[in-house]
Amino acid sequence: MPRYQAPLADIRFVLEDLLRVEQLATLPGYEDATPDLIFPVIAEGARLCEEVLFPLNQSGDAEGCRLEKGRVFTPAGFPAAYRAYIEGGWTRLACAPEDGGMGLPELVYFVMEEMVSSANLAFGIYPGLSRGVYNAVRRHGEESLKRRVLPRLADGSWAGTMCLTEPQAGTDLGLVRTRAEPDGAGGYRITGTKIFISAGDHDLTENILHLVLARLPDAPGGSHGISLFLVPKIQVRDDQGTLGTANAVSCGGLEHKMGIRGSSTCVLNFDGAAGWLVGQPHKGLPAMFTMMNAARLAVGLQGLGLAEVAYQHALAYARDRLQGRALKGARYPNRPADPLIVHPDIRRMLLTMKAYNEGGRALAYWIGLHLDHEARHPDLRTRQAAGELVALLIPVLKALLTDLGFEVANLALQIHGGHGYIQDNGIEQYVRDARITQVYEGTNGIQALDLVGRKLPQATGRLLRHFCHPLAAELEELGRDGADPVLAALAAPLAKAFGRFQQATVTIAIRGLADPDEAAAAASDYLRLFGLVALGALWLRMARVAQEKLAAGATNPLYRGKLDTARFFMAKLLPQTGALFAAIQAGAAVVMDPEDERF
Repeated sequence: MPRYQAPLADIRFVLEDLLRVEQLATLPGYEDATPDLIFPVIAEGARLCEEVLFPLNQSGDAEGCRLEKGRVFTPAGFPAAYRAYIEGGWTRLACAPEDGGMGLPELVYFVMEEMVSSANLAFGIYPGLSRGVYNAVRRHGEESLKRRVLPRLADGSWAGTMCLTEPQAGTDLGLVRTRAEPDGAGGYRITGTKIFISAGDHDLTENILHLVLARLPDAPGGSHGISLFLVPKIQVRDDQGTLGTANAVSCGGLEHKMGIRGSSTCVLNFDGAAGWLVGQPHKGLPAMFTMMNAARLAVGLQGLGLAEVAYQHALAYARDRLQGRALKGARYPNRPADPLIVHPDIRRMLLTMKAYNEGGRALAYWIGLHLDHEARHPDLRTRQAAGELVALLIPVLKALLTDLGFEVANLALQIHGGHGYIQDNGIEQYVRDARITQVYEGTNGIQALDLVGRKLPQATGRLLRHFCHPLAAELEELGRDGADPVLAALAAPLAKAFGRFQQATVTIAIRGLADPDEAAAAASDYLRLFGLVALGALWLRMARVAQEKLAAGATNPLYRGKLDTARFFMAKLLPQTGALFAAIQAGAAVVMDPEDERF
């Protein structure tokens, strides 16, 4: 039977022991965000996810959305669940108090995003996109526009979408054809078709605000000529946000998808729809990246959330399912067979899932903490350093955690055997749902190109130094005589992997200057290498915390589990960096030399 229980013990470990979440209350504007407030909020969010959202996950997948006479209806139970969601204040969580929000840290929002994704990813897409629109308008919109829409997005009565893709324009947004014509009264009329629009239409809110990329009549060609507009489904009369008549935007079709079937993915037609300019003319892509970067972090958390719930299913099954005997003799002789968990290959898969999930959670929350430092820290240099580290790690987090989410979901299916392949146990849904996370908000190949093509050379490599210098210092400390032998043993393989990562960085930088194909051909391998080293760094820090707690007399078995899993990660998963390094060194020729007709 499918089950989900929010991993509150591990969440508390990461927030309290690893990241010292109490530091958030020292940041201006977060004075009330103490652990005494944060942990009860997270616990209440966990209850909502477990009791309200998770029970709708399988039924929502089976029913899907439907389009009737131009209106989209979400699966049974979704509207009531959404009402519970907004009544609980979850759309307000990290919104500004002046917009009616709670003003809690981004880190807390990250935790909620993970739990919602575990419980019901398709449902979570609706409020998640609204949060992205809120951020984009708050940062780039005019004051009058903010007054109209931000309070409604914060309270959840209005929703939002991101409209980039067109039939001929996917990754290459320079091919966008949607037009925007000034209406003579300070507004614009938007005409064009957008496809693959998540939450493009639904029955959860009274209005939907579409962020749309379009071209003004005097726009230059390519991506530099795109502007950003906010187009409401129902027109808004005044600064107070009262609703008027229906706008000229309609749903032209629903996509029939492999997964996330409870989320409506729409074709949207804009037929001279009224809209507002967001930001500067012809500067829409940088403004849209405010939402896209937040969305990429959110999608990384989706991968983590799916991996967590898949692991929970697999662990429960491995403990309950009786099959065969342990190789050294019956472990449970009073039972007709031993449970799956006694078998070495099952344990290998479970430990792989556990290591990726707990390492990924630590990495994601660490990035969330830096987002809060970027936004709130009183020191300018600290804010800048935090922002640059986040910018560097956005493509890593998005690609790594979604790749691992799909891998973990597949491992969960493998542990279930044939019972995982059928629908009853819910595992095959996680495999289907996880697959899209590697594709949308920029495919993982695009994330790798962003990393090597934009982030590494930015500011002559300064972004990377924010990651490398602290890790190098930590590894040097644990490599000295007299260092804790347990931690030194964990640091040694990480130091080797870190050395490979540094060498690979130099290789890509040098070869890429001479031939851009060299960097591009190595990009995906390099991102995975970077991701594994980043997980290793977090596992080393978690092991350090656990070792300190045990030395101080702590008896919580979680700390022993952290050391066990850290040892497994360093011994069994981190060695992948050797093969990745060899692949990077092989160069681009083996990829680029074959003529097109040879494929």
